[in-house]
Amino acid sequence: MEVKEPSERKKRPDWLRVKLPIGESYRKVREIVDNNKLHTICQSGNCPNMGECWGEGTATFMILGNVCTRSCNFCAVATGRPPEYDTNEPQRVAEAIQTMGVKHAVITSVNRDELKDKGAEIWYQTVVLTKELSPKTTIETLIPDTKSDWEALYRMISAGQEVVSHNMETVKSLYRRVRPQARYERSLEQIRRTKEYGKRTKTGIMLGLGEQKDEVLEAMDHLAENGCDILTLGQYLQPTKMHHEVIEFIHPDMFALYREEGLSRGIKYVESGPLVRSSYHSERHVNV
Repeated sequence: MEVKEPSERKKRPDWLRVKLPIGESYRKVREIVDNNKLHTICQSGNCPNMGECWGEGTATFMILGNVCTRSCNFCAVATGRPPEYDTNEPQRVAEAIQTMGVKHAVITSVNRDELKDKGAEIWYQTVVLTKELSPKTTIETLIPDTKSDWEALYRMISAGQEVVSHNMETVKSLYRRVRPQARYERSLEQIRRTKEYGKRTKTGIMLGLGEQKDEVLEAMDHLAENGCDILTLGQYLQPTKMHHEVIEFIHPDMFALYREEGLSRGIKYVESGPLVRSSYHSERHVNV
């Protein structure tokens, strides 16, 4: 396998400045996460909005461990052979969400391709137990690619969550380089099947990886055709020098244009901006 040389990082423009995570609410969320031995994509994914979201008392929980079987070269989550997962994790996540008293919870996971059911049962139990302990809490699940295991998909999405998200991440031409173990058409089919199952569907795309404008618009066309209700667009930020380099910093005006383009294609809600991430303002996506 070709070893990627460390790249020189581009200087961030002013519109990508973020506040450091501080405050009492942030401290309380961190304490709950640490005490319950939970993982969050906020930490594992180096999310730039962690200070804002945790300061408001919300976090995106990551189940099935924090080691991923995929090796996407944009992602800060560790990759490798995961340890055996914790069957008590669904209960701990549900209890943490109850303790936090959040109105809307986001749950995601690493890919667990080595598991026969791709982790579907843990997914199902996490949502069910959360609903039992916090019946008024709405839930978005950001689920991985099930590699066309549709039984696993249907188990994951049958637990009562309000929104089911699966990220496309990038345009078709960049899949081999950015998501080598994923397939563009397979992810589109997963979104279509989720919509046909009766769920509110959502996906996210990163910009600045080298995509062209017409490719982004093409992806929007494909998403609209396959029943995507909600789209998030945000700036890709390079986690380390060993990850995929930032090819371009997209100006906020272009993000505004993409938002209008998405809406014009029939996508019901488009969250588009440099610092937008999959779960950013996700509470707004429940009733679109």
